[in-house]
Order: sequence, then structure tokens, then C-alpha cells
Amino acid sequence: MTTTDAVRYIRVKIEDFPFAPAIRAYGNVAILGLATPPATPPTGFLQPNIPTLFTDISEARTLAAGPLGEAVATALVQEPGPSEVWAVRLTDGSDGSLDSALAKVATLNVQLVAIADTPLVNTAADDQEAAPTSAIVKLAEHVAAVAGDGMERMGVAMLGKGDTDPGIVTDALATERMVYVAHKSDDDVAAAVAGTIAGYEPHISLLLKQVKVSSEAFSAQELLSINGSEGANSGGPGGKGVNWLVDPPLIPGKGVFLGEGYTGNSKPGGKKYIDIVRTVDDITFRLKAQLIGSIGNLRISRAGLRGLVAQMETVLEPLRRAEVIDSYEITVPILVLLDKPQPTPQDEILIKKARAERAVEALVQIKYAGAVHRINITLKFE
Repeated sequence: MTTTDAVRYIRVKIEDFPFAPAIRAYGNVAILGLATPPATPPTGFLQPNIPTLFTDISEARTLAAGPLGEAVATALVQEPGPSEVWAVRLTDGSDGSLDSALAKVATLNVQLVAIADTPLVNTAADDQEAAPTSAIVKLAEHVAAVAGDGMERMGVAMLGKGDTDPGIVTDALATERMVYVAHKSDDDVAAAVAGTIAGYEPHISLLLKQVKVSSEAFSAQELLSINGSEGANSGGPGGKGVNWLVDPPLIPGKGVFLGEGYTGNSKPGGKKYIDIVRTVDDITFRLKAQLIGSIGNLRISRAGLRGLVAQMETVLEPLRRAEVIDSYEITVPILVLLDKPQPTPQDEILIKKARAERAVEALVQIKYAGAVHRINITLKFE
């Protein structure tokens, strides 16, 4: 008698794994820009307004020759680099062409967006007041407006070569969804930094991460203009919403690194650092993906709401153990009311209202453990 003939009161045959959690990409980049086809364009040369995925540097320079191809190649060469780089060729340099291209990018699963060879500078006609580059303004408006289940993204822009005035980052440009970089480089720094950011997990600080471009150093006075004053008693980094490129003498060898990890929002209480914005986007997506199966299934009851809490814990607890977050606390107000031995009449009204409207509120408080950005050491010799 074989083991299969033995008495088995319950038999379970596993056909396949029934569940795979949804995971949000974090390293996909979209770059918009102009391409210049040669007299005899090669087969497959980029058509305007059609998003195209590139994974090869030489192919990008061939099929998107010009500023767009160079920007894509610059993003791809970063180490660690992006998972995907999408290119969208503009029909021309007009705002209308950029609007159409940004509408296409809005449908792509990307987390970082840049415009090829387009620095943020003050531009003006002879009879007009100086205004920031309109293309970068549109990029800032795009990343601030695009929302959805996993469609959130950040924009990356560079200042003009050698520019050190962060005062240009104002109004619509001063958003946590943008990253600005000061530099002294002839390379497309915006594309390079976008590729660098894409290479790291969301919770990793971008401070002192290498960027594969060449750039001259800023003087101490120039850094003071970009970042503001810092000191041992300043309470932390300065910051005016603009990062910079640096080659620190304390790092062996020679290389160019991102001097900070700021977003464009330098206001008190705002999301000042890139990793905070990316981590919030990532955790938000994970919670939504985990809970979507509860919609239409879980009951507004003690058992149902405890199941809701348990599902959120399955997302947050691994992040806590990995030290992405320091701690978390989940509160479901209706569950608190249901757990009361003797609910008050007002409690009963709130429970009835929740069941009638079929809506449940849950409060999740997360303590995020940010990376060290400054260390102040006092040496005392006796």
C-alpha cells in the first residue's frame, strides 16, 4: 500500500501560489526632449509624442539623436541606475508640444521625470519681466497634479551652469515634488540626477550619492548662497530647496556626488528631503494594494475591522523590522466604539452612520527614521 492509499481525512493539493503582493516600481524615469533626425533617419527613429522604452545607450543616441538621446544615455549610465528609461520626443520647443508630451507621460508608470537639456533660468523678452523657464514650470505643475494609485512622481531640473541663486525656486516651482540641482557641468545634470535617484530604494537618503557627470567645484561663498548658513549650533542642515554637486576631499579618489537630498520645498513643516516623499508614496501604494481586496468583502464588525488592522500590519511590520520606519500605530475609531462593553447613544449613532454609509476611517501614524545628514563633534584636549 502506497502512502497515497493511506487514510487521510483531509487532503489539500496545492496547484499554485494564490497570491503575489503588488509592488510599486521606484526606478522608472521619463525624459522629454528634442531629437534631431539625420538626413536619412535610421529605422525606428523616434516619432514625436510616442513614449519609447530604452535600455541601451548606443540605441538611445542613434534612435533619439540630439538632446533627448544624450539625456537618456546620461540617465542609463548611472550606477546604480534606473530600471526603465522612457523617452518622449517633442515635436518642437513650444509649450503646446510640451503639454502634449506631458499628457502622454502622465499615463506612464514612472516615478521621475526630466526635460532634456533644459536648465531653470530666468528668461525674458526685451519688453517683459524676467520669468523662470516655462518648460520647468510646466514640469513642476505636472508632477504636483498627477495623482492616482501608484502614479505619483517627482520632477528633476538643473539650474543654469554656474548659477547659485536659489531664489528662482518660487511659486509653483517650490514644491516637494521637484528636485533642483546647481552645477558647473556641460552634461545634462537633470537626467543624470534622475537616473541616480532611480537607482536607490525610496527610503535611502540621496546625500553624497555619486552622480556620473563631470562638474567643477563650488567655492565656499557659492555654497553659502545655495544652501544658506550652517554651523555647529544651527540645529541641522540649512537648505533653500536647491541641491548641488560636490567632490568631497574626505571621499577617497575623485568623483562627483550629490551635496544634499533636498526637495524644492524648503518651507518649515514641508517634506524637505527626497527620501521622505518617495517613502510616503511607496507606503501609500503598498497599503492601497493590500487593502483593495477588502473592499466589498470585509464587514463593519469587530472581526471585520480587526482583519482590516491585521492587513495593514502585514504591510507596516516588515518595514519596521527592516528599519525603514521606526514604529507605527493603527487606530480604527469605529472598532474602538464596537469594543466598548456599553456603547453610549452617541456611539450607537456613529456606528449606525458608518454602516449606513459603508465607510470606515482608519488612522495610521508612522515614525520615519531619517538618515544622519550632519554630525557635530566637539574635541577637547587637556
